[in-house]
Amino acid sequence: MYRKIILIFSLLCVSFTLSAQFTYGVTGLLHMPSAEMQDDKTFIVGGNYLNEHITPNPWTYGTYNYFLNATILPFFEVAYTATMFKAKTIGIDWKVDGEKFTNQDRYFSARIRLIKEGKFWKHMPAIVVGTSDPYTESGDGQISSTDGNGYFCRFYVAATKHFLVGSERLGLHISYLYNNRRSYKLNGIAAGITYNPSFVPDLRIILEHDTKDFAIGATYELFNQIHAQFEFQGFKYFTGGLAYKVHLK
Repeated sequence: MYRKIILIFSLLCVSFTLSAQFTYGVTGLLHMPSAEMQDDKTFIVGGNYLNEHITPNPWTYGTYNYFLNATILPFFEVAYTATMFKAKTIGIDWKVDGEKFTNQDRYFSARIRLIKEGKFWKHMPAIVVGTSDPYTESGDGQISSTDGNGYFCRFYVAATKHFLVGSERLGLHISYLYNNRRSYKLNGIAAGITYNPSFVPDLRIILEHDTKDFAIGATYELFNQIHAQFEFQGFKYFTGGLAYKVHLK
């Protein structure tokens, strides 16, 4: 496993370059939210492979998602994300068709920055509140439902502060996440550390705990437009993705 990590870091340093687009299709670390924001009028399209250990029920297999993301104001970001279902998940258990991707779960996300980093004093962290998949139409329609198809439901508040240690850039990130679901319940603290090495400034190495698991990974950015991300959930289960960013001036 450690050889795989070293190999992927090496490939990234040769071919790509950073900015975190995480698995929910919005700005953050690997799988936890942060208080970082994209620049105003930034639009992103991307997709990920998600291992079965990073997704909620009913995914018992690796799957894929794709997302559209827009920062339409300096402090406001929205996204649409779709995650693929296999036929067997929706009740089709045929030997062949049950393993095919035939449907998708769709949800919206939104993030609002309340305080910009360094706003009132130099050590002030950025503060963001956000939600993903807050509403489900199953049953009578509910906000933060206990059951139903709001699989990725979460509400959170996040804080981020960056530091320079010599020529090295570190970021400290903490958030509180909550939902009311019976399966994949969130109700706790997530925390992460980011490191941009000065010798490869567009590479960002990330270590986080998303309230459920520890993960290590990295992001890299090419031409300020193409983003690559990978992580090892629980230090062993691979998830990764690519995104393309356009900034309208």
